[in-house]
Amino acid sequence: MEGEARDSVPEVKIHVRRNGPYFVEGRVGLLDSDGNEFTTEDKTWLCRCGHSENKPFCDGSHKKIGFQSEVKAVAESDS
Repeated sequence: MEGEARDSVPEVKIHVRRNGPYFVEGRVGLLDSDGNEFTTEDKTWLCRCGHSENKPFCDGSHKKIGFQSEVKAVAESDS
């Protein structure tokens, strides 16, 4: 990306959903351990609970097992 304007890089956001999957907003490349690329869209939900039958993608299993997560961003302290 050397010499490329930062504005031309597509923005990707990863949302940590309360008690649910990671929601990836924006086009990303997702590779398996052998370097093979998964087909993704502009919106992708990734399993966080570990119980999906369609890993790495979410299949809603977190609801069935009662997955609980309360992840919050913490502001950096001025230390």
